[in-house]
Amino acid sequence: MPTSPARAQIPGGPSRHAFDTIVMGGQLGGAVAAAVLAKRGYRVLHVEHDGMGHGYAHEGWLLPYAPFLAPQLKGLPLVEAALEELGLNTAAQRSLKPHACLQVVMPDHRLDLAVGEARQKAELTREFGSEAPAQESALREAGHQHETTNEFFKHLQPLPATRFLERWRLRGAIRACPALGALPAVAAPGPVTSLVRQMAPFIQYLDAPPGPLPLSRALAQILNAPHQFPGGREGFRELLYRKLQDLGGVYLGAGSSEEFVVEELTIESNRATRLRVVGSGNEYTASTFIAAMDSPALRRVLPTRKRQKKLNEMLDLASTRRFLLAVNVVMRADALPRGMGDLVLLETPGDELGPLLLQVQGARRTDSKVDDEAMRVVCAAAFVPITARERGEGHLHELVERVSAHLDRLMPFSRNSRVLVSTPYLDAGGVRGSRLMPHPLYAFESASALFDPAKSLGVAGLPQRSPVKNLVLANREILPGLGLEGEFLAGLRAAALVQEQFKKKDPLRA
Repeated sequence: MPTSPARAQIPGGPSRHAFDTIVMGGQLGGAVAAAVLAKRGYRVLHVEHDGMGHGYAHEGWLLPYAPFLAPQLKGLPLVEAALEELGLNTAAQRSLKPHACLQVVMPDHRLDLAVGEARQKAELTREFGSEAPAQESALREAGHQHETTNEFFKHLQPLPATRFLERWRLRGAIRACPALGALPAVAAPGPVTSLVRQMAPFIQYLDAPPGPLPLSRALAQILNAPHQFPGGREGFRELLYRKLQDLGGVYLGAGSSEEFVVEELTIESNRATRLRVVGSGNEYTASTFIAAMDSPALRRVLPTRKRQKKLNEMLDLASTRRFLLAVNVVMRADALPRGMGDLVLLETPGDELGPLLLQVQGARRTDSKVDDEAMRVVCAAAFVPITARERGEGHLHELVERVSAHLDRLMPFSRNSRVLVSTPYLDAGGVRGSRLMPHPLYAFESASALFDPAKSLGVAGLPQRSPVKNLVLANREILPGLGLEGEFLAGLRAAALVQEQFKKKDPLRA
């Protein structure tokens, strides 16, 4: 990866409000871009704006916003390289905790899709007899299918490509890797593969992926080796925020003495020039800006909508179709059914909610940094239409009851052992971001050739360059079909685009 010579620390006095780059928003791509740019010698300010922290507090318990699954980092070439550059690879690898298996529960079947192929084959044979070989072959191939496209993702591709040379380069890279268009192995018919395919929305951010990679890469990475990360996605961000500060960057966000929310981004002559933070008289200026927030949040901090017609038209290409509704159940550990795994995909026949994904985690009280060994949190989640919010809290409570009913069938006789049933969308009151959707599913309107040739891969969303000359996007709408890897790639490319702008200004900069 390209590097720049180290720069001096930001001096005290009025100049402390002037930066090379300002990152706005609490999404993972922004944290990646901020840390990488600081490592490469740029003066960086990161205003988190919409971060949610590790969880929310409810009746004395610290609870997750959603289940979170991470693949092995060694299966994500550029992610591993970026963490290595930042000196975080070892810490991140050690923090990842593997799930023993993905437990699949259907009305007439329950089996463990273990990491070991021999154990997985035995489970399928036990449940499906003569029908098992076809399912076993498809799942075995699916668990390794992401490896066939690793060569393509060893390089920072222009995804999505918006300029002629980028499109030309990307077409060549796609032709050189035919596996990118291969039929996903989990597309094979069968009861297990059919249910496992429905797990894809929990891994990436597309409502209906038009291409193969969300299944053959993003889902395959998780099937190969599902992992937990302490604090979930926010845990990754915190790791990067600490590194940003160690490198001399300035971070305004969770963990600070006060809350920092962007009030307005000023744009003059089609260039972003400065931003203001709510409740502060300070104005922060920079040469370049990175937006790591969803389109609706970015629109709210822009000046008069009419003046930013092109930018708003670009942001309007993204729309949210569904969002993840999580239900947390705090209960005694000894009340969990014997044999129930800590990662469960539960089929819900006849319910338009679709399958539930359950992740069992240690229970933590708000006044302690240590898990309560006697208690567990079962975090169950399903996707619901975005219109569910418009129908009011009464309807959302009905949805929570439906999720609870499915949990009753999975964990019979456990209701008396439940200490608390909580859902972040309804119960995270008083917390910035409590109404923020932790995992939306997007649809994108096509805009001429903006999404070609990446369109065929089914992973790309909004262009990363915006109509505002020095404003780059690094949110989850850039590569929604690649999930966690896509968020890292969006951040890395945002950093590269920022460096490109500085090189144009100063041809002598390394």
